[in-house]
Amino acid sequence: MEEVTVIVEADVNPTESEEKVRKAVVNLFNNFAIEIQFSTYGSRLKALGNGQEALIKFRDLLRQDRIRDAARKALLESIQGQSISFYLNKQAAFAGHVSFSEAEAESPLGPIKVTIKCNNPRQLIDWLAPKTT
Repeated sequence: MEEVTVIVEADVNPTESEEKVRKAVVNLFNNFAIEIQFSTYGSRLKALGNGQEALIKFRDLLRQDRIRDAARKALLESIQGQSISFYLNKQAAFAGHVSFSEAEAESPLGPIKVTIKCNNPRQLIDWLAPKTT
């Protein structure tokens, strides 16, 4: 498959543990370079992964949690040109599960934003969450 770049971002609220937010991201994705950027209102975790290998753990969790069809629908709806942008529940990620979320108001701690850039988003989605029927 072509070049794949994965960008993961999550706010670390003043009431949250930076390590727990980091663990939530690591539970879903592998081989990422993670950095924390500090600001006046807390900090922001940014993680960058390259290649399909960065998405293998995420793909395996979709299969393990038996949510491939729902994930496929959510991913197809989130295609924007040559990228896929979606949100995941931070608390579910900390527990090692995938739960898609809205950008705001659904989770009191805020979501994890995932952006995947590639030349053929549909082909990548076919690999991540193939049809089960």
